[in-house]
This record gives sequence, structure tokens and C-alpha cells, in this order.
Amino acid sequence: MRTALRAAHILLIAGSIGATISQAPAQNQTGPAAIDGRWDASLINHGNVIPFRLDISGSAPSLKGTFYDGFLPYDGTTSATFADGKLTLNVEHYLTTITATLKDGQLVGDVVTQSRGATGGYGFQAIRHVEATTAATDVPRISGSWEVPLESPTSKGEKAFRFIVEQRGADVAASILRVDGDTGAYSGTYKDGKWLLSHYDGSRPGVIEVSALPDGTLQILQNAVRPKAAAAPATTTTTATKQYNEEPSDSRYTTKLIAYRPEVARAKGLPEPENYATHTTVRDVNEKFTFNFPDVNGKLVSNDDPRFKGKVVLAIVTGTWCPNCHDEAQYLVQLDKKYRDKGLAIVALDFEEPEEQGKLNREHAFVKQYGVEYTYLIAGAPAELWEKVPQAVNLNTWPATFFIGRDGLVKGVHSGFASPASGEFNDQLKAEFTATIEKLLAENATQQATPAEVVHTKAGE
Repeated sequence: MRTALRAAHILLIAGSIGATISQAPAQNQTGPAAIDGRWDASLINHGNVIPFRLDISGSAPSLKGTFYDGFLPYDGTTSATFADGKLTLNVEHYLTTITATLKDGQLVGDVVTQSRGATGGYGFQAIRHVEATTAATDVPRISGSWEVPLESPTSKGEKAFRFIVEQRGADVAASILRVDGDTGAYSGTYKDGKWLLSHYDGSRPGVIEVSALPDGTLQILQNAVRPKAAAAPATTTTTATKQYNEEPSDSRYTTKLIAYRPEVARAKGLPEPENYATHTTVRDVNEKFTFNFPDVNGKLVSNDDPRFKGKVVLAIVTGTWCPNCHDEAQYLVQLDKKYRDKGLAIVALDFEEPEEQGKLNREHAFVKQYGVEYTYLIAGAPAELWEKVPQAVNLNTWPATFFIGRDGLVKGVHSGFASPASGEFNDQLKAEFTATIEKLLAENATQQATPAEVVHTKAGE
């Protein structure tokens, strides 16, 4: 099954490349016009091909690459250059760099990325996008929410996932939502009786194959795509090693999944997805949530700091290596602007790899990219999570959001973050966050700090 899925990916891209090259001018331009526009890009790794949309616009110093999350532009490069036919796209908030050479209308090169301390790479190629001249007919309607029961629980205790689909004719954007967050929106077009959906936003590459079955369920074939070691030639498609081919023990990586409509899943007595509001708890609801960690300048900041006194606090367990934490940070920036002057304080308890804690390059880029102004503290390495946040029980998602009242007690914990790719579940999350914050702000408002006690410090200062 894995071999067949891989072969389908390669044939899809090979056919696309051949069709596009025949229409592309045979020239080696070097000016901005040579690369401006929409590209059908792909990562190549262990025989897998992960297609994705890449838009390139502007010119030095405003040259930019834009990635897509489903149908919408989502994120972009922090810097980019194009000179003498060589393109460099830097995504510093993910520690990702794409380098490629333009020749005969194609971009060919590699991608180097770092996550959780491991540096890896992919081959990279891109061709000019050409709009399809024919549209698929008799396309099944699969939009909406689905549930995916698992044969065995995941390492986080999950017994089911959600699968959310947005459909526009033959085109689909879909996301798998787990307790820690979603995969981002895979996207693709119906062809030959199925959808080959893929995703890449500078991190978390992925590809799945979705088919509508006669019994009304969906079959989802997924492949855990991991980068090869950076020491290997990044532009070479290598034979998968036994270690790579071994199925991860965690059932979240099961190759074949079946999705049911929620009402069908209930009627069949199938397990429900985890409750994001109860997955993680605290050992004692009467125990104050405490922290005492350095900021990026090494200055220790604790929960007793004046900036938190008498405030409603959102304490976020996070890490800039975590894609769902990037999703949440963009929303937290909005909450910070809306509620900061009403008594809300946000503090990120950032867990970075040991090798990242020296220069904190990714953390600085993360803060700059998203305009983070709430407090950012460097809490330690990911492996130290349970030692550094001992009040939490079953804390195993990145991110995790602790809602803390003016009295310093934890009023609730939300596990993970459902991004806009999760559709209605992102809407539900926003409604939950807003309602909880406003309720806590209204409680014991007289305990709020006086203006003289309020200290607002930007992240990274």
C-alpha cells in the first residue's frame, strides 16, 4: 500500500512536469520576471513527492515566497534573494532554507530544515503553474466533519481523530485534527477516483490519498514523511532504509484510516475524539500556578512579577519547533491586543532544544514574524517539560494553554490548538477562549493591579 501510494505521487508529479515543460519557454532568465508568479513546487524524500503551491513575488529587497494552507495564503519567507539564476528562500521562524537554481524554466535544488534538534533535508523542484484545461466530473461530495476511529490508542491516549474537509467542486482542502492540533490543510484536485492531497508551509510536509467508499465512509491513506539526514545529497532520491520503512509504533501514523460521519460513528458506538478541555488537568485546583524562568536576556521572571499581579493570565506551554504553536501564536497576538488593557497578561513558557538555547535564532525570528509582544520566557528543553511544569497532569500536547484567574489558580487547560485549517473547530476554540477570558476578567475585577503596578514588556526585550 505504501509503495503504491509513493508510485502514484511520482507519476502525478512526473506527468505534471512533462506537461508544463512542453509549454514553458526554454530560457534562463535571471531578472525578477524569471521567477515571479505561481509555481508548482514539490519536496522529494525517500521516494515520496510532496507537491505544494509556492508563490514568488517582488524583487530585492522585497522578494518573497508565500506558502498556502489549503485555499488561502498562510505564511511566507523571512528573507529571499535571487541572483545569477540562484534562488534562496529563508523561513527563519522554522529554521528552513530553500536553495534552487533556475534552468530551462525549472527550479531545482534542496531544502534544509531543523526540528526538535534534528537537521534534515529534502530534494526540491518547481515548475511554472499551468491551469488545467479540463475539470473532473461526477465528483463525490465529502465536505464537512468526519471522525476517524483508531484500532489502538495513540501515545497520548487518543482513540479517534477528526477529519475536516472544505470542498470547492473538484478541489478539496482537508485537515486531520488530533488532540495536540491539526496537520495544516492538505489540498488537491479530484482525479482518477480519488484526491491526492498534500501540504507544506515551511514545516510539517505531508501527503494523503482520500477516496470515497461505496458505504459512505472515506478511506485515508497516509504516509509519515520524515526528512533524510542532512548529510545525504539533498537532491538525490534515495532508496528508503529499513528504519524509514518501519511503521512508527504510535497509531497516529497508521497507514490506512477510515472516516465516518459523526452521527454514523455514534450509531456504531465508535470512540469519540479527545476532549481538548479535559485532556490535561492540574494535580490540585487550589494550588497556584507558579513559574520562574529567564527571558531572552537571562533575566528571571516569575508569576509574582508586577506584570502579572492581579491579572488574568494565559500561560502557554510552547516551542518554536512546533507548527501548531506557530498557529496559536498568531491568534494569541490578536488576544493580546484586544484584552491587554482590560487585565489580560499572556506568558509563553518556551521549551527549545538545548542547541537552540544559546543564540535562540528561531525564537527571535518567531517573535518578529508574528509580531509577538506578550512575555516570552525560555523554560528549558522539551524533555524537561514535566519537571518544569509539575502542576499539570497528562501534559503531553504542544501547545497547551492554562487559563489562570486573578487569584493565581488554574481555571482550565486547553490541549493543542485547532488552526483555521480545522474549520468549525477553530471557530469553537475561539469562542471558548474568548468566553473564558471574558468570564475571568469579570471575576474579582477589584483585584486588578493599579496602573502604577502595570509593566508591559515586549517579547525579546
